[in-house]
Amino acid sequence: MNPIIRPARTSDIIKLRQIIDTYALGRRLLTKETVTLYESVQEFTVAEIDGEVIGCGALHILWEDLAEVRTMAVIEKYRGTGIGSQIMDHITTRAIELGVKRIFCLTFETDFFSRHGFVEIQGTPVDPAVYQELLLSYDAGIAEFLELESVKPNTLGNTRMLRLL
Repeated sequence: MNPIIRPARTSDIIKLRQIIDTYALGRRLLTKETVTLYESVQEFTVAEIDGEVIGCGALHILWEDLAEVRTMAVIEKYRGTGIGSQIMDHITTRAIELGVKRIFCLTFETDFFSRHGFVEIQGTPVDPAVYQELLLSYDAGIAEFLELESVKPNTLGNTRMLRLL
């Protein structure tokens, strides 16, 4: 079993929607609107076996040196087979190519992210000037990153983790 790891295409969004919905029902991922998935398709990496998308992850740039790993998921049948690690490796390589020095995530899957060099952090790892700039974003993920009160109910229980590249 050698999956193809590649950038997502617009034709993958329906399958990504199904994967995300499965994990959102169990409160392991936050749901995303389909329009948001289309708008951010260029951020996604997918794993494919025999033409079927079986996993995904996204890299969302937050600032010059900082990005967030979002929406990491592999369908249940393939969990524990290393496919998530292959997606993470692809995302990490892409982050380095873009000049990112730190990758952030909010997750319930701390063991997975720890194996990939992430460590638990407290607070928001940006200086006050950058924090003020990020406040201007309409992106809900950035609001989560900043620990704004408006999103705290959606992220209770998530662990904040960071990896230096």
